[in-house]
Amino acid sequence: MPKPRCLWLDWSVDRAARGLLWLAFRLPYETRVPMMGAIFRSLGGVSGYRARAEDQLAYIHPDMPAPERRRIARAVLDNFGRVLIENYSTADQLARAQRWQPQGPGWDACEAARQAGRPILFVSGHFGNYQAARAAMNVRGYEMGGLYRLMNNPYANAHYVASVEGVGGKAFARDRRGLAGFVKVLRDGGQGAMLIDQYFAGGTRLDFLGKRAPTALSAGEMALKYDALLVPIYAERQQNGLDFDVTVEAPIPHSDPRTMTQALNDSLSARVSARPDQWFWVHRRWKPARQAKYFAPEDDDLPEVDSQPVDDRTA
Repeated sequence: MPKPRCLWLDWSVDRAARGLLWLAFRLPYETRVPMMGAIFRSLGGVSGYRARAEDQLAYIHPDMPAPERRRIARAVLDNFGRVLIENYSTADQLARAQRWQPQGPGWDACEAARQAGRPILFVSGHFGNYQAARAAMNVRGYEMGGLYRLMNNPYANAHYVASVEGVGGKAFARDRRGLAGFVKVLRDGGQGAMLIDQYFAGGTRLDFLGKRAPTALSAGEMALKYDALLVPIYAERQQNGLDFDVTVEAPIPHSDPRTMTQALNDSLSARVSARPDQWFWVHRRWKPARQAKYFAPEDDDLPEVDSQPVDDRTA
């Protein structure tokens, strides 16, 4: 049985977070964003997030030199801080999104589907800034709502939801009621967005960066059930640290949920391999000890494969 939440501690943490946000909003956007990146980068050792990111990198890339893991982890924390304040700065984010013209082989297909009233399910991961992609699409006529995981802290969850909905579309929690609302959007020919790169205890173990990762098959299942276009989408941070290249990849062909979900994992893996500094390595994506406890070896037949070398660019 999970331990009950300590609400006074949740409230205190939320007050501290709101205070930091209040201070950040006293600054211009062009100063606010890099400042938050620097704060998160500097607190990485105290918070434990830097060590967690380095551990995850070592799990996927055991031969990577320690200084390289440290460099990537610091860049990850910088991006983490920037994403946080960007996603709360919804008016500024929408204004800048006017210049982030989505491109890629899936753009024309999405435009055709939207005009025809065919549902579109966009899938991304914690790469670059996932909300920036929603902002770029929504200022161009889309109404891409988001499926999100409820935060443990109920006080923080309230303003997090407001930030998701601030760039257009509705936020749907990953619970029974939220999923029903999300499905209705697709059934009515709308657009939805979801992330695929968090540990899902009830999922299927698929390959992600060369290791087994429990993954929800729901994206493929919903795309098949509602004849939705299934489209990987990413917002990669540009060198100026404030803008994004938004790429709409070709739709995943309809086949079966497992094959389609693996294709989504492969798409994200390619992005992370090219720009490891832009993915949230602070997430415990694999949890190998937990997998060993709850998954039998015969649960799947995925062979362990060697991961690809990472790109040496920084954020």
